[in-house]
Amino acid sequence: MKYYFLLAFSVIFLMSCEKNEIHYTRTKTHFGSDWTFTKDSTSLNWEKINIPHTAQIEPLVVNNQWQGDCWYQKQFDIEKTANEKVFLYFEGIMHEAWIWINGKKVSHHQGGYLPFTVDATNWVQEKNNTLIVKVNNDDNPQIPPGKTLKTLDFNYYGGIYRNVYLVKTNSVYITDAVHANQVNSGGILVHFDEINPEIATGFIKVHVKNESDEPKKVKLEITFSTPNNKKKFTSKEVVIGSKTDESITSTLEILNPELWGIKQPNLYNVEVNVISENRILDQQTLKTGIRKVELKADGFYLNNEKIFINGTNRHQEYPYIGYALSDEANYRDAVKIKNAGFDFVRLSHYPQTEAFLKACDELGILVMNCISGWQFSGDEKFLENSFQEIRDLARRDRNHPSVVFWEVSLNESDMKEPYMQKANTLLKAELPYAHIYTAGWIDNLNYDLYIPARQHGKAPAYWNHYENNNRKIFIAEYGDWEYYAQNAGFNQTSFANLKEEERTSRQLRGFGEKRLLQQAFNYQEAFNSNVKGKHTIGQANWLMFDYNRGYADDIESSGISDIFRIPKFAHYFYQSQRSPTVKLSEKLVSGPMVYIANYWNEKSNLDVTVFSNCDEVALYLNDILIAKQKPLRNAFSDQLPHPPFVFKISSFQKGILRAEGIINGKKVTEHIVKSPESASAIQLVIDESNVKINPNNPDVVFVYAKIVDANGTVVPDANHAVTFSIEGEQAELIGQNPITAEAGIATILLRTNQLKKTLKIKAEHPTLKAATLTLK
Repeated sequence: MKYYFLLAFSVIFLMSCEKNEIHYTRTKTHFGSDWTFTKDSTSLNWEKINIPHTAQIEPLVVNNQWQGDCWYQKQFDIEKTANEKVFLYFEGIMHEAWIWINGKKVSHHQGGYLPFTVDATNWVQEKNNTLIVKVNNDDNPQIPPGKTLKTLDFNYYGGIYRNVYLVKTNSVYITDAVHANQVNSGGILVHFDEINPEIATGFIKVHVKNESDEPKKVKLEITFSTPNNKKKFTSKEVVIGSKTDESITSTLEILNPELWGIKQPNLYNVEVNVISENRILDQQTLKTGIRKVELKADGFYLNNEKIFINGTNRHQEYPYIGYALSDEANYRDAVKIKNAGFDFVRLSHYPQTEAFLKACDELGILVMNCISGWQFSGDEKFLENSFQEIRDLARRDRNHPSVVFWEVSLNESDMKEPYMQKANTLLKAELPYAHIYTAGWIDNLNYDLYIPARQHGKAPAYWNHYENNNRKIFIAEYGDWEYYAQNAGFNQTSFANLKEEERTSRQLRGFGEKRLLQQAFNYQEAFNSNVKGKHTIGQANWLMFDYNRGYADDIESSGISDIFRIPKFAHYFYQSQRSPTVKLSEKLVSGPMVYIANYWNEKSNLDVTVFSNCDEVALYLNDILIAKQKPLRNAFSDQLPHPPFVFKISSFQKGILRAEGIINGKKVTEHIVKSPESASAIQLVIDESNVKINPNNPDVVFVYAKIVDANGTVVPDANHAVTFSIEGEQAELIGQNPITAEAGIATILLRTNQLKKTLKIKAEHPTLKAATLTLK
């Protein structure tokens, strides 16, 4: 009986070897729970926290952001076997970090926006490990962006603000691309150089390291798969000597590729197995897309289709918690960008998190990837760190199909010729392929694409008539500064009846209907002008979300949504510029739309602006037709895909405005605005933007308390102070509490931690009917 048992076991073992089913050792564990934190390393009582974490909760308007040293500590046990590697992967620490494991200093890293890896193999033990991380975010002219916080146009919030992972692998393993620090190598690199609807050809390069005591004969088994197709490839077999490494390249050929694009962002799941003697030693997976981007003499092409790129800029900041967003919160920002009508985002002015780039891949958002910099260029050490940031950025993000431009440029900084030459040389060495495009804010031929901000021009028509050897430009910022400084030279005469503060694009939601309409008009006017540029391939407005700045004592409010991600009127102007024929995922906003940019109360403008991508709009007041009109085309809208509609109403009548969008003579959509009455109740809403709260890891979401009348209409001038409370141990409220409603909505942040039980949120005010929301 014993003999048969052993024989059966041997057969099963051999069969599993033949199928490469022996378990490999790679694991990647989220390492964000059960940390302690202090700003005083001599303290005996450290605060219990989870990561991502910000060093200090700041006020809504950040006038004096905290800077200094802080300390993180984690106690942990680990299962450790022979021939196993142990790594700690830090996605981002702002902006200098020192790492100790069991009392031994093992790493020091400079740079707040890109990941680094610590090889902990020789320092960890099975029981009672202590990990200590010292973090500093003081001004440091040698660490990009280099500029002092009090003179900077954004903030750099301290802390371990991105994820931390514990990674275990076999002693023969696929390296991390940034950690390997090899030019055009490290980790997994996928590139397709010939792409058409019938076939895509290219290669995959995998960097394998052998830290065992003997040579290993290995090959790669690679699978490219979508829900519809699967294609397998096998590399040649190579011998990797003990304590050495090898880059293994395998050619790829995929018939009838499912192309990645802004309308259909098809992605391939790529699985790479490292095989030795029929055993899987390591396995990694990633997602990438196959797409063709080209700058041609007549413009920008994606998969052989010419498009004019319409985009925005994004800062990664949230109120109160700074940069310490969850992956889900980053994804929700990307959803909002896509829903606003944009197909492009510039990551101003620094590398942003991996989760946000993954969201752009999945949602079909083109990306301009940026190094960190703003109006500063430092000494040799600063330049050295900036060059390393270029290398690390390319290695981390090269497989993202969303990344089409690489801004290896110190934004609005006095870059010298040697810097620009080397920045481009480094990027092209990392990615020595056709259609890899660098971008710079200076009109320098080292860069493939010139990306000025609109305010840098001498006159409004400057960019329209720009000519430099058929050089292509992308307006990287527009619609803000030229109106803020009132030097735009656009339609200044129509501003005669506006106060200075009414002319600018910097408008908080609470500033009212008139000023929000002016902001939308400013963006419309500049957009319309940009499209006229002969060599302009696209544009990115400044900007998507309001944010805080180091040098200013107020919120920078030129966002088309406020700092709480609540849309302003301008949001709907941009949404209307997407064609009604575009059909995105059912979870996203697309297709025909119409939006009445008016509160319809006694103070409202009787010239009612309606944003729509329809052929015609019919506007009704209390079910009586006001007019049925075509869009308004004039000098400030004649180039727009979909100009706005303006209806003139003779006098205010309380009631219901209803706009019907019409295409080919048929009603396809509508929007209703009701005259607000007296505030009577609160409605509670959680902003999940298609992404449910993470039940396993920390997450943050906005909670909106809408002040409504008896009809459920938001009262836009309501400014009640709302008090929030929660019942449940797995969450906390962050922010001013109570907080005064702005334009009828009061907002607070809900931070959760492994939310697996019922949570109740309550919002109340003494004169309003309270609201309760239950999360399960």
